Formats: sequence, C-alpha cells, structure tokens
Amino acid sequence: MTSTNAKQERSLTSSDAKQERSYNNIHKYTLDGDYFVVDPASGAVHVADKTAFDFLDKVKPSIFERYEGIPGGCYSELYALYKRGLLFGDDNCREHAKTSIDAPLKALCLHVSHDCNLRCGYCFAKDGTYGGERQTMPPETAIAAIDFLVKNSGERTELEADFFGGEPLMAWETVTAAVDYARANESRWGKRFRFTVTTNGLLLDDDKIAYINANMSNCVLSLDGRKAVNDKIRPTPNGGGSFDLVTDKFKRLVQSRSKTDSNFKDWYIRGTFTAYNLDFTEDVIELSRLGFRNISLEPVTGDEALPYAIKHEHLPQIYEQYERLYRMIKAGESDINFFHFNVDLEGGACVIRRLRGCGCGNDYLAVTPDATVYPCHRFVGFPEWEMGSIKQETPPQKMKDEIKAYFTETHIYSKRDCPDCWARFYCSGGCNASSNERFNDCRITDSKSVECLMMKKRLECAIALNALKIANKC
Repeated sequence: MTSTNAKQERSLTSSDAKQERSYNNIHKYTLDGDYFVVDPASGAVHVADKTAFDFLDKVKPSIFERYEGIPGGCYSELYALYKRGLLFGDDNCREHAKTSIDAPLKALCLHVSHDCNLRCGYCFAKDGTYGGERQTMPPETAIAAIDFLVKNSGERTELEADFFGGEPLMAWETVTAAVDYARANESRWGKRFRFTVTTNGLLLDDDKIAYINANMSNCVLSLDGRKAVNDKIRPTPNGGGSFDLVTDKFKRLVQSRSKTDSNFKDWYIRGTFTAYNLDFTEDVIELSRLGFRNISLEPVTGDEALPYAIKHEHLPQIYEQYERLYRMIKAGESDINFFHFNVDLEGGACVIRRLRGCGCGNDYLAVTPDATVYPCHRFVGFPEWEMGSIKQETPPQKMKDEIKAYFTETHIYSKRDCPDCWARFYCSGGCNASSNERFNDCRITDSKSVECLMMKKRLECAIALNALKIANKC
C-alpha cells in the first residue's frame, strides 16, 4: 500500500494538543483498475491493493483502538497508518474556522467593461451588462482602484489585479493606464503586482498581444472547443460564429508568449461545456490539436430548466468523459495540461484557504465601472451585496464589518452539507455566489446537486492521477 502524504498534515493534525479525538471518515474508490483511499483530515492519499482496499470495509477506528497490538500483514500496515494519523485521521480544523481573520486586501477584480462584443448563451453577466447599462471604467477609476488596493493591503507585498468584463479589451485604454501606473510605482510602494486579463479575443491585435505578453502574469482566453460547439453558444451580436474570428489570434498570442523573455508566461484556454456538448473530451482534444495545451473546461451551472443546462440525467456521460480524459493523460497519450486535474498532494493551500476558498468578500473584491465594490464578480449587480465605493477615503463600515465578517465566518463548517464531505478540503465548500443564487444563502450547499457530484468526480480523477505520479506508477 503506497501512501502520499500532504505536507498540510502538520497543520491539519495537532500532535501537541491533548484533545478529544474526532474521527474522520475516509473515502474509498476505484478508477481504471487502481484502488484509492483518501483520508481528508490529514490530506493523505493511499494507493492500495485490493486486499487492503476490501479490508478497510471491516476495519473501523474502534477496532484499531481495541486491538492495537495485533500483528500481521494488511492489518499491521493499516494500523501503522492509523497511528500516524494518516487513516481515519483527526479533524482539528474547526479551531481555525472559529478564528476571525481580518485579512488585508490581496486582489481586486476590475470590471473595466460592462459591455461585450459576444452574446454567449450561458453568460451569467447578462451579455456583460450585469443587468445594468453598458459602460466602461474610466482610466482614473482604475488608477483609484490600484491606490485602494495598495492602501488596504497591509503588509502584503504580492498583489493581484484581474481585468474582467464583459470584454476588457473594449476598455483597453483603462487596462494600460492601470498597469502602467502600478508598474511605475511598485518600487515606491514596496509592492509587486501580478496582472491577469480574460478576453474573448475579438479585439486582439499584434500590439495588444505584445503588451499582454510583456505585462500580464496570466492570460485567460475564452473558447469553448470545436467550431460547431463554440459557435452555437458563443455568437456575435449579429448571430455569426466567433471561432474563426479568434483562434488564429489566440495561436499568435500563445506562440509569442512562449517565446518571450518575460517571466510572465501563464495562460490557458477557458471554456464552458453544456448539455450541447456532453462529449466535451472531444473539445479538449480539438483545442490540443490547435496547439492549446493549457485547458480549463468548466461545466455550466444554473437553472436546470434552461435548454443548455446540465442535469442529473447527464451525469453518467460526464463521468465517462472525465474518466476518458484521465485515461488519456495517465497513459501519456496527450500533453494536455487539464486545469481541473491539477491538485497538489504534497503541499497545497494553507488551512485558512482550504476552509474558506477564494477569499471573496474578504481579501478579494470586485470593482465595477462606477467604482462600486462587491464581494466578487459573481455578486455584481445585486444591490444587497454592495460594499461601498473605492472613491470613499475610508472603507465604509459595511465593507469592514458586516459583509466582510459574514464571509470570514462562511467556511466548510458553516455550510450545510460540507462538514462531513470527503472533498471539503479540496473544493472548500464550492462557490459562495452559486449557493447564493440557488438558495439565497451562501451557507447552503447540496451534496446531491449536479455541481457537487461533478466536482467530486473530477476530484477523484485528479487525486488518482497525481497520487499515481507520486507513486511512480505512470
């Protein structure tokens, strides 16, 4: 039985403190002929043989406590893992969840454009307008947002700003003004910025590509896969397809980005799959064939009554596609870097991040073209989630206390179906905005929902793939 042990074991288990033992369930599953056992609390993942895998159905923590001296093969090995806290480990993270953190700002999502030159059928941002007027952020507002981030970042030295929309290249002057201002003042502030831009590519040209490659730490390129799939759901305002308009531009950006002398080389294709392309592995293969190795393909979420929505009846097909991708990558048949199969089993995020996820409403905020602040881009347009304005000299009390405190206290132990879920430290309770949209409460999750079930399946594939790599089995 081969084990991989995440380094967070030291912070997830408390060997120094004497406290009542809180036993944690394990998660067992098989995939493509291999056997895996996940111990959520310790972060340990065990690649087991069938004997140990089956034996765990008979062995519980109470058995280990009662018969702790029994020698012999499989039991002895499992008992040793149990004693090390790597099997049925202690879940001591609640003490961190109760700690109220007043985190300084780390990142802003700058909505430089509430307008878009595409009409994607699944767009949560309502064609980029977020339910309001079409507008772009003035350069002076973006510069004020950079000042706001610096002022409220405390002792943090590494800061992030994402240019988002709508389509941010429709406000290119604002993008460059913000970047140039930050770069010119980094040394004086003692800060360093990481910039990201997300674009549909329609307005890309050689000058913009050169600027992005010189200044953006990450570039997210929106494309949904095969031409027919992409053009069905991502049309232009006149109903035409967008695939042929952007693929060559994306190729030029990626090819030149890989040749640049800059350290800022991160990029990936960001697509969405829907009920229209349940065979989405074919889209991953096509994107790879076009020369795009770094691929993120997310399932659409939302009202299951919508024609493109993924429903429970689609799950067997989706599971099969995730397993197909898993087998392809495991066998070395493709050089694809599938974003959602990336999971760090030897280090990973700190405990606080694992409990609370993205940091929305706390150390991560969104700013709209009129300078209004929201917890994140998915809350924009909902008046009840307004947190004030960056134009105020001092952040309003609502920003500092009410909403910020709410998200500080929103974590895997305060969400309905998360505390005992085996995947809780990997998904951190899922998207707060998605829960709010569905249940009108960020702290209500549904372990039987399509979103949760898809997440757990792809996590199984991701964990298995990385555990096997560590075990030198593939």
